[in-house]
Amino acid sequence: MRVQSLTLVAASAALLAPTTPPGAAPGPPPDPPPRFVAGDRSRPAPLRAGRSGVRVGPAPHFRATPSTGPSGARTEDRGHGKARPVGAADLLAKVRDCVPVSRGSYRSDAGAPADIPVCGTPDAVFWKADLDIDCDGRPGDRCNGRTDPHFSPGTAFTGADGSPLDAERLPYVVVPGPSDIWDHRADDVRAGSLAALVHGDRVRYAVVGDVGPRDLIGEASYAAARSLGIPADPAGGGVSSGVTYIVFKGSEARPLEDTAAAEKAGERLARQFVDAD
Repeated sequence: MRVQSLTLVAASAALLAPTTPPGAAPGPPPDPPPRFVAGDRSRPAPLRAGRSGVRVGPAPHFRATPSTGPSGARTEDRGHGKARPVGAADLLAKVRDCVPVSRGSYRSDAGAPADIPVCGTPDAVFWKADLDIDCDGRPGDRCNGRTDPHFSPGTAFTGADGSPLDAERLPYVVVPGPSDIWDHRADDVRAGSLAALVHGDRVRYAVVGDVGPRDLIGEASYAAARSLGIPADPAGGGVSSGVTYIVFKGSEARPLEDTAAAEKAGERLARQFVDAD
C-alpha cells in the first residue's frame, strides 16, 4: 500500500460484522497473511512502501456548497422507485472514454509511470488505477502502528465530532493533494463527496475521506477494500490494477459517518449517472 494519506470523513456504520445472519450472502473472505516476508528480496516490496510524500496534517479547508447530485439534482430520492441496482457494466460503459480534466497524469506508486489521468464528465470525475490500502486515522484491531508500518493516527478530514476517521469501518476513497496536475476542489469534489468503486463485477459506494500525495492516485480505506473483496491487509494488501473510481461532482454525504445513507445516496446518484444522455 502507500504512505499515509489524509482521511476524510468520520465513520460509524459497522460494515464488518463478526457474524453473518442465517441465509445472508457471505461477506468478503478473511484477510490472508501478509504476502511479503521480511528479508526476502526475491519478492517485490509491499505496494505502500513505494509511496512518496508523507501526510502532514489537515488538508486546506474550503467552503462547502449545497449538496447536489449529477446535473444539479439534489441527493434526495427523485422517484425512481425500486429500480434494479446499478451494475458494474452500466458504470463502466459510462466511463469508457476519457476526457482529461487533469493537466497531467499520476503514478500508481513511486517509480511507476505517470500514466493515469483524471477524466471528467459534466456530472463526475473518474480514474482507473490500483488500490492501495489507507489504514490511517482512528486505531483499531486491523489498523494500528503494529499492523501498518506507515500508520498515522491523524487524517485530513474528521468526523462530525472532530475525531479522525475509522478506516476499518468507513468505506472512503483518497484523492491526491491539490497540485498543478489537478485540484479536486475545482471539480466540486470535497470532503464527503459520494463515490462509486468498481472492481470486477462488484460496485460499492464510499465517500471522499482522505487526501494523499500530490503525484499519486489509487487508494481507498481498509473498509472499502474489504467491501470490494480485495485483500485489505495494510502491510501487503490491495490490488495492482483494475479499480475504477467515480466521484460525483457536487455531492456530499451528511453526516459523513452514516455509511448506510451514503450507500443509498450513492446508488441514487449512480442511477442518475448511467441514465443521463
